[in-house]
Amino acid sequence: MTRNIFPDLTHRTWLVLRRNLLVFKKTWVTNIAFNFIEPLLYLIAMGYGLGSFVPEIQGMSYIEFIAPGLIASSAMWASAAECTYDSFSRMHYRKVYHAIIATPLTVDEVVAGEILYGTFKSVLYGTVILLVISLLGLVKSPWALLVPGVLILCGLVFAELGMLWTGLVPNIDTFSYFFTLIITPMFLFSGVFFPIDGMPAPLKILAWFTPLYHIVELIRSLVAGTVNLSLLYNTIWLIAFIILFFNLPIHFMRRRLVK
Repeated sequence: MTRNIFPDLTHRTWLVLRRNLLVFKKTWVTNIAFNFIEPLLYLIAMGYGLGSFVPEIQGMSYIEFIAPGLIASSAMWASAAECTYDSFSRMHYRKVYHAIIATPLTVDEVVAGEILYGTFKSVLYGTVILLVISLLGLVKSPWALLVPGVLILCGLVFAELGMLWTGLVPNIDTFSYFFTLIITPMFLFSGVFFPIDGMPAPLKILAWFTPLYHIVELIRSLVAGTVNLSLLYNTIWLIAFIILFFNLPIHFMRRRLVK
């Protein structure tokens, strides 16, 4: 009974992360290149292209406004993709999970290890974009050194959501619903490209409840140096989300793998 409520986790969770990192070590150049190029293209097209026609927003040029949002969205896509398509492939096609749980590791530890690996991807890709915008002179404050901490929260949030979906879907094609109905709307309407204040009230409220909105707010404030106590609310919201959702993917993956 206790096992159904509380995750069965030990230090062996880190062995799952270590296994995935060893595999990543062989393909890291290809992995980083594709995830790095897309947000860079957005930055150039939207920031330098569209930005030349857009007046200042919140005291920032348009490229300064969207650059922190692209850090957040890049981190979101990285962990969401890792814990959906890639995790499903390891589970269903390559039977990696089945091989691991044949050892003393439990399903709970496999899922938690996958969430940690998705978080690693989020921090890595978000930090790469942070370094790029720093080189472009778009980082205005040393508070930006705290951005990787926000990326950890971002990675945990979207890794949990991704693993939850992986535990529910019947086949790999169904992930398109997750990205079309959840991830893409967040990318477009959570303050990455424009402030949500200008949207109709129902959409503004809906945007506030998305985790990406709070991540964008935190990263934009740290990069611009506009740090204030209201950021605590964003941080608490994200931590509460992570705690509330942590057990759900473990529950559904346990039900899927242990029949």
